[in-house]
Amino acid sequence: MVRFALVFVLCFFLPCIRGISFYLPPQDKKCLKEEIHKDVLVTGEYEVSEQQGLSSNLKVTDSVGHILYSKEDAKKGKFAFTTDDYDVYEVCFESKAISGGNFRFPDQLIILDIKHGVEAKNYEDLAKAEKLKPLELGLRRLEDLSDSIVKDFSYMKKREEEMRDTNESTSLRVLYFSVFSMFCLVALATWQVFYLRRFFKAKKLIE
Repeated sequence: MVRFALVFVLCFFLPCIRGISFYLPPQDKKCLKEEIHKDVLVTGEYEVSEQQGLSSNLKVTDSVGHILYSKEDAKKGKFAFTTDDYDVYEVCFESKAISGGNFRFPDQLIILDIKHGVEAKNYEDLAKAEKLKPLELGLRRLEDLSDSIVKDFSYMKKREEEMRDTNESTSLRVLYFSVFSMFCLVALATWQVFYLRRFFKAKKLIE
């Protein structure tokens, strides 16, 4: 019952989690990376403080460089996409100087709020579309959160199985290599014994 209550509270408070903010120096680039599962809705909302003479470009890409969202002179906006595969996704802000000269520009403040999975769903629109009561909406949100947790555990189990198979395969290869190395050493030692024996017989040092 305590676990159910904890999950229920997390379900209601997860959408209230605030984003992150950081300062972007002029002519600099900062990126944020995150691993996200397959078929997951990702939404982002950003706001860049305006500085005269500076502009910031925003680009969202995956690990192979596919551009999922791009915006030049990004000031304030939103983006959304659904992941095609489990991958590392990157959000980059790059500062560019509009005017020339050796002016000293102040850093730009960037506020970024990224949500994915249950956090990214708009349950208010869902409640209006399906005419859900507050309790029904809370149960729907709890159901989605439970499914997300189950998927995470399934993925962790799959990764654990893959790592175990890799470890077993590596151990087996190491065993075969060790046996082969011992066989080579024994064969080399035997050949040396017979070679020295023939050498000493040829020199008539032994009979």
